[in-house]
Amino acid sequence: MTLSPAFLDELRARTLLSAVIAPDVKLTKAGREWKACCPFHNEKTPSFTVNDDKGFYHCFGCQAHGDAIRFLTDARGLPFMDAVKELAAKAGMEVPAPDPRSRERAERSTDLTDVMAAAQHWFAEQLGGSEGVAARDYLQGRGIKPLTVQRFGLGLAPAGRTNLKRALASQGEDKLVDTGMLIRPDDGGDTYDRFRDRLMIPIRDNRSRVIAFGGRLLGPGEPKYLNSPETVLFDKGRTLYNIDRAGPASRQAKRVIVVEGYMDVIALDQAGFAEAVAPNGTALTEAQLERLWRLDPAPILCFDGDTAGQKAAVRAALRALPHLAPERTLRFVALPAGQDPDDLVRSGGRDALEALLESPQPLVDRLWRHEQEATPLATPEERAGLKQRLLQHAAAIADRSLSLLYREEWLSRFDALTVRGRPPVRPQQRGQWVKGRGFVPPPPPASAAARTIGQQGIDRPTARAILAGLALYPEAIAGHAEALAAFSFADRNASRVRDLLLDAAMDGQALDRERVATILRDAGAATHLDQGTRGGGMGFTFSRPDSDPQRAQRDLGVAIETLSAQREIAAALAHATERLKNGDERAFDEQLRLHAAQNETNERLAKLTATD
Repeated sequence: MTLSPAFLDELRARTLLSAVIAPDVKLTKAGREWKACCPFHNEKTPSFTVNDDKGFYHCFGCQAHGDAIRFLTDARGLPFMDAVKELAAKAGMEVPAPDPRSRERAERSTDLTDVMAAAQHWFAEQLGGSEGVAARDYLQGRGIKPLTVQRFGLGLAPAGRTNLKRALASQGEDKLVDTGMLIRPDDGGDTYDRFRDRLMIPIRDNRSRVIAFGGRLLGPGEPKYLNSPETVLFDKGRTLYNIDRAGPASRQAKRVIVVEGYMDVIALDQAGFAEAVAPNGTALTEAQLERLWRLDPAPILCFDGDTAGQKAAVRAALRALPHLAPERTLRFVALPAGQDPDDLVRSGGRDALEALLESPQPLVDRLWRHEQEATPLATPEERAGLKQRLLQHAAAIADRSLSLLYREEWLSRFDALTVRGRPPVRPQQRGQWVKGRGFVPPPPPASAAARTIGQQGIDRPTARAILAGLALYPEAIAGHAEALAAFSFADRNASRVRDLLLDAAMDGQALDRERVATILRDAGAATHLDQGTRGGGMGFTFSRPDSDPQRAQRDLGVAIETLSAQREIAAALAHATERLKNGDERAFDEQLRLHAAQNETNERLAKLTATD
């Protein structure tokens, strides 16, 4: 069976070489490489090095050299195909089936890179010829110098349907179609050039071989940019533009910069930022993020300052969340409104961009700013929406410890943003007589509900209703964990059920009604909620299993927040009472305000129990 060079290159790119070798050899980190005693000959001083960035190992003692496939065949004795299959399984790739058509495609693809090199050479010739005047003027207007044009291999696809087809006829029409340079109509008509009247930008793989092109339209029309189609050489979701030059440069600069477009990369390289890459006209993919993290643990995203660019940055942040780890994150640079990196370096030079790159915004800050600015925060519902979105983002992080840290950080910011200040306590002289009023009698006591919540804990019917709601809608537990943990229940069994539910949610278990029922049944606590799930004399939507889930979860959140507020109000009432006993005349007005607030919370709970 013959495997295409493109498949093997992709397999090597997806394989972390040190992870393949580590089970057999004790590796020691040495800068950006690994060192070890060579597994192919006896030695006491390490001379065996593993370079993940370049994808090969080398022994300076016995000259053993190779990639991940070679290591499995030489060190473990696996047949070639067995080594490929083992690596492919770990990389999530399918080994091409050994059918005749696959073999034929593999054989045809071996020299397709030569076709692409010939196309790039021809495009470059056209740019320098008589037909390239408009393209050269365009490049000059963008500030692109001749040496930069040569370094990136820029060229021109002249207007006309068959210029390239005729010029590269010796390469074979089928190969030009296979590389995407020609289009073959479905109706069987004559093939014609894909790129016409466009500035041609070669896209290279990490071995600097041309595998595709991006074409920038020079005249009016759409689309402004046109990319090669996906071929056996080019997978746009896995390739990064300028990866061959940015890889080595990123090691020297100790960073990698991600921009949106090809011309941004070219402009930054000319300004001295050789470590810049770009996706190929699409949003960043998981595969591209993986390649970026191999270059640097915290790539810097420097997208355009317009609305579209900022939305693209947020999409990249959200896509990265499940893959974050202590050594895997993203950073962000916010460009001035309406500017792209090319605009910035042309107007302000290298220093203007360097100043922004020196203090990039961490991912945790970028998402917080995005969500905080997404909607107004004037109502409890809007603030609850912000909190819910933040918790969902934190839950998307697969690394459990990191997920909890994000959660704590965002909740801390949320609390600081939404906390309402209380009037400062101003102690007065002791006494029961107040000037101008005479003797002031004790203030009316807090309501029975407030005393129960503040002193004895939440009463049994309310507690059962809340816990029944959590059991019926367990996805709400994580979002209210802090408030629930602070609750004091009059019923000790209710506290036990609350703790069981919180433990399950914080352990990262996937919770649904059946899972919660199993947890409570195993702990002998299931019967405690029977009355609550049957209504328990209270008409909350969240204590009924047949309620609309969206409304039930909303009402459950309001109830939890209201009970938290009642607990705080009850404590404030008790404190105000003590102040009044000690002669603080302002405490009387504080009592009135707190009683009004208490009545408001009671009404809020009463409304939740109203029938639909």
